[in-house]
Amino acid sequence: MKILKILPFLLLIFFSFSCTKEKEIKSVISEKSLDLQVLEAYKIGVESLERGDAVFAARKFNEAEILFPQSEWAPKSALMAAYAYYTQDYYEDAIAELQRFIKVYPLYKDLDYAYYLMGVSFYETIIDEKKDLQTIVNSKENFEYLIKNFPNTEYALDAEFKLDLINDTLASKEMYIGRYYFDKKKWIPAINRFRNVIDDYETTVYTEEALHRLVEVHYTIGLTDEAEKYANLLGYNYQSSEWYERSYRVFNKKYKKNKIKKNKKKNNSILKKFKSLVD
Repeated sequence: MKILKILPFLLLIFFSFSCTKEKEIKSVISEKSLDLQVLEAYKIGVESLERGDAVFAARKFNEAEILFPQSEWAPKSALMAAYAYYTQDYYEDAIAELQRFIKVYPLYKDLDYAYYLMGVSFYETIIDEKKDLQTIVNSKENFEYLIKNFPNTEYALDAEFKLDLINDTLASKEMYIGRYYFDKKKWIPAINRFRNVIDDYETTVYTEEALHRLVEVHYTIGLTDEAEKYANLLGYNYQSSEWYERSYRVFNKKYKKNKIKKNKKKNNSILKKFKSLVD
């Protein structure tokens, strides 16, 4: 009788154990199956990208990420989707993918590449330097973040080159507006614009002209001491430049231009590197 009472419990335990083992087996099989599906989608994405079909490639990379978001292939797939869009000049799509990537995978090992690619994507969308100010600023912010937080990476050097170009663009805009105010005899706004170049973009090619314009403005409105201060600063740093000679002529109308040999700085070629994420 006791055996009959115990038997149902033994059968229940047996079936429970069997079901648990079956679920574990199914779970392992399912996980393996998902991993294979992810790899297949990723492989198709790479092949499509190599054929030049960036949109389809990006979709397959997104599919790989969605299939198994906990796998190691998920962040790699997300980054490859952004790169696929970038290769075919779909910069807005690339930026959207990268912004999502940074939010979802803030600790991923290739985060430096994500910031670099986003900076480049913003940079490539600049059409009119006089109008696309926010795009320029967005590009600058990404490159500055990259240089500050990933200074020893392979992308930091190229980011520095591009940042120099961006600063030249922003300084050019300040000079353009400053000259406009000068022509309209709006002295204070003109001074502020030229000072912005000196204070914020002193390493750009516009620094010499900005100093000269400050000499002109201050001399024009009768602030001779201020004009001399900027002329001395210009002479100390750029005595052999054409802008220094122009400033000298502001004070000495009879001054004749001297032919002075100038040391031309070599232009550094911009490096273009993209980390391979295929392997």
